[in-house]
Amino acid sequence: MSTQFYDECFDEYLSKMAMEQLPQSQPLWEVHIINYPTSHAASNMIFKLHHSLGDGFSLMGALLSCLQRADAPPLPLTFPSVQLHTNTYGRNSSMLRKVRGFFSSVYNTASDFCSSIMKSCLVKDDKTPIRSGHSGVEFLPVSITTMAFSLDQIKQIKAKLGVTINDAITGIIFLGARMYMETVSQGSGSACSTSLVLLNTRMHGGYKPIQEMVKPDAESPWGNHIAFLNVRIPKLRDAEAKNDPLKFVLDARKIIKRKRSSFGVSLIAKYLQLVAKFRGPNGASKYIYGTMENTSMGISNVRGPMEQMALANNPINGLYFVVTGAPQSLMAGVTSYVGKLRVSVLVEKDFIDPQKLKSHIEKAFDMIFEAACRESTQPAT
Repeated sequence: MSTQFYDECFDEYLSKMAMEQLPQSQPLWEVHIINYPTSHAASNMIFKLHHSLGDGFSLMGALLSCLQRADAPPLPLTFPSVQLHTNTYGRNSSMLRKVRGFFSSVYNTASDFCSSIMKSCLVKDDKTPIRSGHSGVEFLPVSITTMAFSLDQIKQIKAKLGVTINDAITGIIFLGARMYMETVSQGSGSACSTSLVLLNTRMHGGYKPIQEMVKPDAESPWGNHIAFLNVRIPKLRDAEAKNDPLKFVLDARKIIKRKRSSFGVSLIAKYLQLVAKFRGPNGASKYIYGTMENTSMGISNVRGPMEQMALANNPINGLYFVVTGAPQSLMAGVTSYVGKLRVSVLVEKDFIDPQKLKSHIEKAFDMIFEAACRESTQPAT
């Protein structure tokens, strides 16, 4: 934030947030103000919010309702457009293709549902440099590092490969993680490792005020409306990273697209509702905990505004988030803000070297961007 920073601004901001009628009787949040200048800002503000309050969409909506545009406070903030997933086959597809698509969807749904159940209780990832397998890892000390990538360059990768921004950054993180693993322990780049990619299940066009989200039958309701996909991290030996780094993005795209086209996510959501109904919240949380514990990492993302925000006329230079308290050694949070795609990486302290991992993810970005640009300029054969 700017150097003209006053505690009264925080008092006014926090008072406004406290007045918002969150659907929770007991406050489950902490706010930390670090009034210490760095090379990036004069001060820092940290929100620690319990996930039971709501998911990233809900919490971001609450946060943004108390902020304003730095350039034009009366105008609303705008956000990147959402790429909606529509019917792949279209109206003019042949009957044979539709039948094949139907049976493929049925098979994928059954496969995704069964594999998710198995992952929650039986099947575990290998222990690697990014998965310690320590009991109670969620209670161990952590380290956090951040990095920022050009959103325009990410969009170039997206356009040239025909993928989404989420596919591109997921592939970049996957490649960086695999290179880090191989550096720390030779051969671990081909270990069995999977990632949980968290998804928002709402069909929405943008964030809504809290007053709208808490209404009955709201279009974008408050709460936890999320699902997660088990995505296999491509093996380094299969990709030959130096020669074909794009495989990590394309593989991530292929897996995520296939899983989205099945009804596995919806089936798991219904399953969790039944578990919560008959076994209570502890039963549902046990399933989620087991799934996270048996995977190597998690990736979550939320959309941030395209314009710079301000708190009481003090510009906000950076915006980052990460999920804490998960039973995993590695968690990545991704958000867009003012032309940058900002990534926070939370790691198990003294097990994963955050700076070394950061350097590998940044290197992976450079490799994928250069390969995407090179591929688009090569003549057709």
